[in-house]
Amino acid sequence: MPGMSVEVMRGLIARRKRWDIIFSIIGLFAMLGGVVTLVALIAAMAIDGLPRISWDFFTSFPSRHAAKAGILSAWVGTTLVMMVTVLSAVPLGVAAGVYLEEYATKNWMTDLIEINVTNLAGVPSIVYGLLALGLFVYQLDLGQSILAAGLTLAILILPVVIVATREAIRSIPGTIREGAFALGATKWQTVSQHVLPYSTAGILTGVIIGLSRAIGETAPLITIGALTYIAFLPDTPFKGEFPYVSFDWLTSAFTVMPIQMFNWVSRPQEEFHYNAAAAGLVLIVMTLIMNALAIYIRYHFRKRIKW
Repeated sequence: MPGMSVEVMRGLIARRKRWDIIFSIIGLFAMLGGVVTLVALIAAMAIDGLPRISWDFFTSFPSRHAAKAGILSAWVGTTLVMMVTVLSAVPLGVAAGVYLEEYATKNWMTDLIEINVTNLAGVPSIVYGLLALGLFVYQLDLGQSILAAGLTLAILILPVVIVATREAIRSIPGTIREGAFALGATKWQTVSQHVLPYSTAGILTGVIIGLSRAIGETAPLITIGALTYIAFLPDTPFKGEFPYVSFDWLTSAFTVMPIQMFNWVSRPQEEFHYNAAAAGLVLIVMTLIMNALAIYIRYHFRKRIKW
C-alpha cells in the first residue's frame, strides 16, 4: 500500500496469519467434537447391540419376548421400500434437473419453480407424510402399502436430487457443449453423451445424500400407516413360473427398521433396548452398503471419463 512502511505491512501480515491459525484451530476442534461424539454414540450402540446380533436376529419376526425377537420383517420392508424410492426418485429427479438446467426457458415461471424446489428441500418430513396420506393413501387408493411408502420417501428426497443434478450440470464447462455443437451434435446428443456422463459423479453425490436421509425417516411412514408390529413377509418379487416377476408385493403392508427400533425403545424392558441398539447397528451397515454402492458407481464413471 502507498505510504505504508515495511514494518507496518509485516505487522498486518503477521496479524492475519495469527487469525488464520486461530481459525484453523477452532475448526479442528469443532470437527473433532463432531467426530468424537459420533464415535462415542456408535461405540455405545455397539456395546449394547453386538451381543444380540446373530443369524436368528436376522431371520426371526418381532416377538413379545426380547430374546426371541428379530428384524426379519423390518429389514425386508426397508429394502423393498428403498427399492421403490430409488426407482421413483432418481430417474424423475435427474430428468427434472436436466430439463430445468438445459431445456427450460429462463423466465419468471422457471424462477418460481427453482425457488420452490430449493425450499422444498428443507420442508419437515412430517409435511410430506401428510401430503402422501391425502394423495397416495386416500386419493389414489394405494392404502398402507410398500408402494405408498416408497413414493412418499421419493417425493421427500426429490428436491435434493433435483438440486444436486442442477449443480452437477452447472459445473460442466461450457466449452464441452460448444465443442459438441461445433461437431454437429444435437441438443439431446450433447446432453446425453457429454453433459450427463461428466456430471454423473455429482449427481450420485446428491442421490447418496437423499437416500441416506430417506432410509432413516420415520414420521412420514407412520403418518401413512406403517405397522409397528408385523409377523409376515410381503410376496416375493420373483417367481419360479412365467412371467417370473410379481408386483403383488407393492400392495403389501410393511414396517421398516426405524419404526421397529422406535417400538422397541418405547418398551420399558431393558432387553428390548438392546434389540433396538442391534437394529441401529444393522441400519447403519445398510446405509453404508447403499452409499458404498453409489460411491463405487461414481468412481467407475469418473475412471471412464478423461478430461
